[in-house]
Formats: sequence, C-alpha cells, structure tokens
Amino acid sequence: MNEKQRERYSRHTLLAQIGEEGQQKLLDARVLVIGAGGLGAPIIQYLMAAGVGTLGIVDADVVSLSNLQRQVLYREDQLGQPKTEMLRATMAHLNSDVKLITYPFWLIESNVCEIVAGYDMVVGATDNFASRRCIDRVTREQGKPFIHGSIGEFEGQVSVFNFQGGISYSELFPDTPDEKLLPKGVMGVLPGIIGSLQACEVIKIVVGIGEVLSGKLLVYNALTCEMRKFEL
Repeated sequence: MNEKQRERYSRHTLLAQIGEEGQQKLLDARVLVIGAGGLGAPIIQYLMAAGVGTLGIVDADVVSLSNLQRQVLYREDQLGQPKTEMLRATMAHLNSDVKLITYPFWLIESNVCEIVAGYDMVVGATDNFASRRCIDRVTREQGKPFIHGSIGEFEGQVSVFNFQGGISYSELFPDTPDEKLLPKGVMGVLPGIIGSLQACEVIKIVVGIGEVLSGKLLVYNALTCEMRKFEL
C-alpha cells in the first residue's frame, strides 16, 4: 500500500482484525455484483469505498421513475438511461483504486460461466428466482461463495451459499414460487439495510474474519426492528 492508500483506509487498518494485510486482500479482490438496483446500490457503494480492487456489475435495466424511491445511486435526470452507464459515471470519482467493469446485459445460462470465472465471489442483488438459481449452480460448480440477499415489503434476508462446501441456495429453496403472486412493494430503506449486510459479508470473506453467514439465514423485519438468525 502507498501513503495515499494508508490514509484512505486508515479506519480499516487500525482494526487489528483487518490491518494492512487485510486491506491489501481487499485491494486484490475481484467481486461480481449481479443487479444494480435497490440491493446493488449500497453493495456497490460500500465495496468501492472499502477498496475492493475489481468490481464487476451485471445489469441490463434502465433507470425508471419507480426506482428512485429506493435505488439511491440514480437521479431524475437519468431516467431511461442504462443503469450500468449511469453507475460508471457516478462511481468514476469515488475511488480510483477500484477497477469497475460493467456488463450491460442480463445474466443467462449462455454467459454466466464465463463471467463468474473471472471473480472470487458473486453477490446476488437480483429480484427473480431464475437468476438466483443460475448464480447458485455456477458458483457451486466453480467453488465460489454466493452472497445472497432478498427483500419484500418490510422484510429482508441474507445468507452465504456455496462457501467452503457449505449449503447451496437450491438446497434451502428447492421450489420456485409463482413470482406473479409475490408482493411487489418494498419499504424504501430496506434494500439499504440488507445490501449493507451483504457488503459486510463480502468484506469478512475476503479478509478472513468473523462469522460468515454460511449455513445460516439472517432475517430482518423493519416493522418490528427484529433480526433473527436461523441455523440451516
């Protein structure tokens, strides 16, 4: 680390559990984020601020007015524009240590293996079950952690799958519900809470500290301010 980096990440390096060695691991890390919406916004911001060296972002969507209630990286003057392009413009001046790679298309079976192969782990910030199962299968095959998050109405969930041979998403959720029947509303601040927890799991895994949410499901309810952790 150079002197500028020592100053920038000093609040990390002052922590005995991280130190300069841990911060260097973050600078060397390659993390792929699938989805640049409500969950993706805090994940991307905090991982860039933490100095994750290479950050890949997959999303084919454009900014819509209904996004702005919770997707805090976007503005009214960006409506109709591709999210990955807007992210690149917004994040360009946040942290020059981070190499930002954007993929302005959907993650599908024909491209997922090649994309995931270039990263150490995958953070799932999608809102559909097909993408989650796709991520789960490939990360399991490639032996890489899948940091999962989901939100709906006032409740969110976080877990880490396929970590060091641990449980997979498909083992926990073997059935695919009818997405047409699922609630569409979500409290605007909820993605910020759940996405931040996902970013925290990434940092812990990269540095090698703490208790990773592998084999556990963390459930947060915003209405009751309760957080429960279930052993899987």
